[in-house]
Amino acid sequence: MASAKAQKRVLLLCGDYMEDYEAMVPFQALLAFGVSVDAVCPGKKAGEVCRTAVHQSSGHQTYSESRGHNFALNATFDEIESAKYDGLVIPGGRAPEYLAMDASVIDLVRDFSNSRKPIASICHGQLILAAAGSVEGRKCTAYPPVKPVLIAAGAHWVEPETMAACVVDGNIITAATYEGHPEFIRHIVKALGGTITGSDRRILFLCGDYMEDYEVTVPFQSLQALECHVDAVCPKKKAGDTCPTAIHDFEGDQTYSEKPGHNFVLTAKFEGLEASKYDALVIPGGRAPEYLALDDSVIALVKDFMETKKPVASICHGQQILAAANVLKGRKCTAYPAVKLNVVLSGATWLEPDPIDRCFTDGNLVTGAAWPGHPEFISQFMTLLGVRVSF
Repeated sequence: MASAKAQKRVLLLCGDYMEDYEAMVPFQALLAFGVSVDAVCPGKKAGEVCRTAVHQSSGHQTYSESRGHNFALNATFDEIESAKYDGLVIPGGRAPEYLAMDASVIDLVRDFSNSRKPIASICHGQLILAAAGSVEGRKCTAYPPVKPVLIAAGAHWVEPETMAACVVDGNIITAATYEGHPEFIRHIVKALGGTITGSDRRILFLCGDYMEDYEVTVPFQSLQALECHVDAVCPKKKAGDTCPTAIHDFEGDQTYSEKPGHNFVLTAKFEGLEASKYDALVIPGGRAPEYLALDDSVIALVKDFMETKKPVASICHGQQILAAANVLKGRKCTAYPAVKLNVVLSGATWLEPDPIDRCFTDGNLVTGAAWPGHPEFISQFMTLLGVRVSF
């Protein structure tokens, strides 16, 4: 009898004020795809958090910065052994500036580099690769201001034509910014020996102003990484317009805190779209569902997907829209606990999200309680879609 393949293991190198998306999107995407991911930070242990930063272009000469989510580490830096991992991922943001000065970080990166294991680094993360001497003679890209350091470190600089640019040279995968996550994550999966099947799916995201930042971007970019065609629409907006997002976090108060998130760029126009051209629907949470649930065109769209039994995945406050559309009667589902009233009054059987990352599938419907549940949420949605990652 053939023995089962060992699960792939990846290390995520974190630090305070790493870029919010550049830590969480690859972290949760890889978990959803069946990869074990340990997130560590020098001087911190499992259960502690790293603060993150929201970096984006806001019309100034450089990117703006605001506070992001708090990222919870799940392993202790001082206890890790590089030999037990199949690859390394380095987020960007401001953390690499000081991590590149840490001898223990440099030793770790050199271990991965010398063993020719995949190293995937994005944005400012390449400062660490330069400090470790891992880019000499290698083609790589990065966020443009990192160019002088990479050239000084002996790299062959590849100018990013867009901020979604990615470059692969042997075991080194580099990307310019989080805009390139779909290709970046796809390259990581391939470098780990993964294959993607069933990716010819067309998926629609129902967006609105102040939807939760992670709850739109993590599943959106994860599904793009799986080579699905993904469109994001918002009533009264068109392709190229943006929706501001909200960062909802758990910081010891009686309810979640809210901070401004990234601006999310829509890819299609809501008015005139044909639901028949899409295989599935995703509804992010946040504050947007409160007002989207009052929009008749949104309700009609949701009913269309549910009545035709196409896969629908809704998370957190997104279930307010499902409840308003009267499509939950007789269904089992969960949601953010504060939405329980909407769910129960709509005739559904409430499933307690304990712990908060629990997700459930009932027929064509996947529901989750909050963004910590993304790995399970995306994985269950992939099952309905027939999309698979195999190693």
